Amino acid sequence: MLARLGLPLGLLLLAALGALVIALGVGSAQISPTQIWEVTQGKGDALARTMVMELRLPRALSAFAVGGLLAVAGALMQVLLRNPLADPYVLGLSGGASIGALAAMLGGLGGLAISGSAFGGALLSTFLVFGLAHGSGGWTPSRLLLTGVVVAAGWGAVITLMLALSPAERLPGMLYWLMGDLSYARTPWPPLLLLLATCVVLIPLGRSLNVLARGPQQAAALGVAVRPLEWCIYIAASLLTAAAVTTAGSIGFVGLVVPHMLRLLLGNDQRLILPACALAGGTLLVLADTLARTMIAPEQLPVGVITALLGVPTFLFLLYRSR
Repeated sequence: MLARLGLPLGLLLLAALGALVIALGVGSAQISPTQIWEVTQGKGDALARTMVMELRLPRALSAFAVGGLLAVAGALMQVLLRNPLADPYVLGLSGGASIGALAAMLGGLGGLAISGSAFGGALLSTFLVFGLAHGSGGWTPSRLLLTGVVVAAGWGAVITLMLALSPAERLPGMLYWLMGDLSYARTPWPPLLLLLATCVVLIPLGRSLNVLARGPQQAAALGVAVRPLEWCIYIAASLLTAAAVTTAGSIGFVGLVVPHMLRLLLGNDQRLILPACALAGGTLLVLADTLARTMIAPEQLPVGVITALLGVPTFLFLLYRSR
C-alpha cells in the first residue's frame, strides 16, 4: 500500500520541486540553479539573494499553496456530489468568498479582515446552496449542483454591481484581482500551513471518502456518518477556497481539471488523490504564474488568464479521452 502511494507522490514531489526551481530562476534576470543553491546556503551576491528570497520565493510558494488549496477543494466537492464537473467556482463558493473580500477592500480593511470576510462569504454561500437545495427528501447531488450554479451566477451579478459602484481609482486593482493576481502575495506561510493541515486531517478519512463516493446509502450501510461527513467536506472546501481567494483572487479551472486528470491517471482512491491534488495543483499554478510574468515581460498577465487558457483545452481533451 505504501509503495503504491509513495511512487506517484514521489514523482509529483519531484515535479513540484522542479517547478519551484524554474520559478526562482526564470524572470527579467535569469538565475542559474547553482546560484539558487548558493542563495539557499546564505551565499551568492546580494542582488540574487534579494530576487530569490524576497521576490520570487514568496510568490512561488504562494502560487503553490493556492493551486494546492483549489485542487483539494475541487476533489472534495467532486466526492461530495459524485460529479466530475463540480468545483468551488461552479458551486458558488468562490463567488461568495470574492464578495466578502471585495466588500472588505471597499471598506478600507486589510490583512486578517479580508481573510475573515472571504471565509464568511464562502460559508454564507455554503448555507445558501444547502438551504435552497434542501427539499422534502433532503438534497440530492444534482439539485445541489444546479442550485450552486444559480447561486454562482447571482454572486457574479453582485460582483458586477460592486464594480459598477466602486470608485474609479480602485477599479483597475479590483478587476486585476478578480482575474487572479499573485503580484502582491508576500505571506505564503498561512495558506501553506492550511494546505498541510488539511491533508493531514483528510488522509485518515480516505476510506470513508472512498465509500461516500459510491453513494450515501452504501456509505450509511457500511457505518459511515454520512451527514456529518458531508458537512465536514463542504466547510473544509469553503475554508480552502476562502484562503485561496484571499491570497490570489479568483483563479478558475485548477479545482476542476487537476482532480479529474489525476483520477484518470491514478484511480479513485482518495488516500492518494487528495495529497496528489495538493502537489499537482501547486505545481500547475507555479508554472502558470511563471508563464504569466514572463510571457510579455516586463508586463505581467493575471495568472487566472493562463489557467483558463490552459484549462479549457486540457479539460476538453480529458473529456474526449474519457468517452
